[in-house]
Amino acid sequence: MLHNPVVSRDDMTSRYGWVIVAVGGFMGCVAIGAVFTLPVFQQPMAADTGWSRTGISLAMTLNFLAMGIAAFFWGMALDRFGPRPVLLAGSTILGAGLVLASRARSVTEFQLLFGVLVGVGGGAIFAPLMATVASWFERNRALAISLVSAGMGIAPMTVAPIAAELVSRTDWRFSQLVIGLAVWALLLPASLLIRRAPAAAVAAGMARAVGRPSLSRVFTSPQFLILAATFFLCCGTHSGPLFHTVSYAISCGLPVMAAVSIYSVEGAAGLAGRVVIGLLADRFGAKHIFVIGLVWQAFAAGAYMFARTPDEFYSVAVAFGFAYAGVMPLYSVLLRENFPVAIIGTVVGAASLASSLGMATGPLVGGLIFDHFNSYNGLYIVAFMSGLGAAAIMLTFRPARSAAVPAEEPAGHPSPAVR
Repeated sequence: MLHNPVVSRDDMTSRYGWVIVAVGGFMGCVAIGAVFTLPVFQQPMAADTGWSRTGISLAMTLNFLAMGIAAFFWGMALDRFGPRPVLLAGSTILGAGLVLASRARSVTEFQLLFGVLVGVGGGAIFAPLMATVASWFERNRALAISLVSAGMGIAPMTVAPIAAELVSRTDWRFSQLVIGLAVWALLLPASLLIRRAPAAAVAAGMARAVGRPSLSRVFTSPQFLILAATFFLCCGTHSGPLFHTVSYAISCGLPVMAAVSIYSVEGAAGLAGRVVIGLLADRFGAKHIFVIGLVWQAFAAGAYMFARTPDEFYSVAVAFGFAYAGVMPLYSVLLRENFPVAIIGTVVGAASLASSLGMATGPLVGGLIFDHFNSYNGLYIVAFMSGLGAAAIMLTFRPARSAAVPAEEPAGHPSPAVR
């Protein structure tokens, strides 16, 4: 006679954590992919409207700023209300921003709609998803977060080619409208599958009963300040190359689809980088792998300056995508290891603000450099220097403790990082 195996509550919780990983990766792919369609649309938009590249790039800069500021407040909402309301609201705003931006009649109107509204919606996706997944796992945390991030990294291989195909057959306005409608159709149902981790729910209840850790101590702690500064410079390193490399490749004589395929190669390499670096971080510690990845990213970003042929662009794209995408999930890992789960949404949101400020610099700096010098060389030099600066700062990081903060830690008893 066959007996059904007894499945413990812990086993069921662990299994649903991997469901959260899968759904989170899918949502990140759609949301981040929708935001990063702008590099694909940049040249058709400029040709159709006469808007300058600086003006279009400013929309992306505003997007990153709005995303970062909104992520902080979305993170606070996550800690209080859980992930589902945050993701539903953010998905609604993100789709609305894209639909309305596709109808913009001036560059200023586009900057406000794509830059601010899309940014506010996008801010509800990345940081809250990372914080949610970080609270679901004690073991294999780096791998789980890396897999969610890998879903976001698939966007250049999925959403970008779809956007390129659409804009080649119609125009940028209709293409962006379709992307906005797809965001609603895909993200709203997926949001219903995301729920708060049991440990985070317990911590939230304790926080309401005994109070939350002091945020002023969190944000002035050495651990947070070093991670925020590293996050800023790291994102400044790769945001310019990510946004402008398609246009740079076209200026080097590559066809549009070949140039967009470079973007896709970065995404494919990033998928591998997230998984490999996540596994290495779980085994050897996040900090050491982090520093190696930051140095690698710096040299890969600088190498774009020397690329001219498709093979050279593809080679650099593999190295660059592997490094920049691989290190990104490690921020959430280190934040979760150093701060209590009761405020993880707020902490990840605040760190995302620092990252968004860094992301905001690259597109604008690249646009200004190109408009002034008619060349992108200066952009890649700046990216190289920023990448080395991020690695230097990360070398000074000292964890609050060697082991991760327990998920069930009461909110009234913060880790050493916030005492």
